[in-house]
Amino acid sequence: MPNWWVNSVLEYGGPALLFASIIWVIVSITLHELAHGWAAVSRGDPTPIDSGHMTWNPLVHMGLPSLLMFALTGMAWGLMPVDPSRMRGRHADAWVSFAGPLMNFVLAIVCILASAVVVYINPTSLAGMFDRASDHTHAKVLLFFAYGCWLNIALGLFNLLPAPPLDGSRIVASFSRQYRDMLHTTGGQFGGMIVLIIGFVFAPRLIGGIGPWVWSESLNLIFRGLNAAGLAPSP
Repeated sequence: MPNWWVNSVLEYGGPALLFASIIWVIVSITLHELAHGWAAVSRGDPTPIDSGHMTWNPLVHMGLPSLLMFALTGMAWGLMPVDPSRMRGRHADAWVSFAGPLMNFVLAIVCILASAVVVYINPTSLAGMFDRASDHTHAKVLLFFAYGCWLNIALGLFNLLPAPPLDGSRIVASFSRQYRDMLHTTGGQFGGMIVLIIGFVFAPRLIGGIGPWVWSESLNLIFRGLNAAGLAPSP
């Protein structure tokens, strides 16, 4: 019997990592969907408002099936109703679709900057991030922001895959009539489903390591800049 994801998270990073996982999944999906809604409304589509989805309530965006799947497997999704036919401007649907992943990347940047602040205040926090026995408050806060960065980079990249119903498929369809027509064929729908399944199976391994690498390299870059400016934190 597969190990429950909660047990795996607790074994790897303890309660602090589990807390970060739950909070960031809910926050990231909610803001991802709201970004779609804000972009759609800005392009003249009131569907997100009419459907009652312009709310901070994660239950509206995720729904019971997604929350149950999250509890069971650690995976979840969200939904923001939009109507491309009501949008103004060329490639408006592409912009609305890209707004979700863009929000994830913005959240990742915020988490990187917050992580830098934590490390600046207490450089030893890096050493205690995954120490489950430690009560190092700064280390736990750093883990929270680090996980937020890792997750949002992964979510942003995954949603850009050109497989329906992911955002990437709508972005490509907005610029390519051939791709758009293909999606409406049986073969295209089947192919999209295959790409989506492959993405679910292999994407975590392919893009899962990108977030930690970006986080680490970004912190190195920030502190190299601070060091060059003579503003490096005291040891």
